[in-house]
Amino acid sequence: MKTEKEIKKRLAELKILIQDTKDRLPAHSVKPPVMMDLLAYEDEYDDLRKQLANLKK
Repeated sequence: MKTEKEIKKRLAELKILIQDTKDRLPAHSVKPPVMMDLLAYEDEYDDLRKQLANLKK
């Protein structure tokens, strides 16, 4: 299990990755690999937020 500090650090990294990936999305014809990256980052972000919430209990 990760520490609170490690989780917060990764959340900050993921926030940047998510924004960078969203910025790379074209208005039309989204490339599947870019969309898969975005979904993976968002899933990891959500999982880490849940872990952080459980640590604070």
